Amino acid sequence: MTRRSDIDIHLVALLSAVALFLSSIEYMIPKPIPFMRLGIANLPLILALGMLTWREYFLLALLKIVGQGIITGSLFSYIILFSSVGTIMSAVAMLATYIMLKNRVSRIGISVMGGLFSSLGQLLISRLLFFREATYVIAPLFLFSALISSVILGIFSELFIKRSAWYASHGENRL
Repeated sequence: MTRRSDIDIHLVALLSAVALFLSSIEYMIPKPIPFMRLGIANLPLILALGMLTWREYFLLALLKIVGQGIITGSLFSYIILFSSVGTIMSAVAMLATYIMLKNRVSRIGISVMGGLFSSLGQLLISRLLFFREATYVIAPLFLFSALISSVILGIFSELFIKRSAWYASHGENRL
């Protein structure tokens, strides 16, 4: 077996840094509900599909969770549950959609799947552990905002992939 090159580590580190930067920006945007985020820090996960192996992809997701927890100060609070479940469910859904429907779905569709599963996971945590029946009150707004933001992220991803020389040099060649 050949040893993996350092470029993979650098790529995970670069995408993690972008996720943390976007998380910092997102943290400054007011939220109507404490754990409700736009999801812009998921952009590197959308772009990483095909660039990283599945192990590297989940390492990126883990680094995003921990980094967001540090940036927002929620690493040791209940809010980290929302971030963890949302990111993991989103990452699994996006990777599965990418692998199973690679040539039949755009990054917009992949992003929408990620947003949907992230929201469903967070609503489930909310329902089971924290807000009980009140979760149904926030669910429509939560799902609608996830749909809108995931479509926008998907469009941005599509445009970036088509226009970026950097992406073309690192592009989809791993999965």
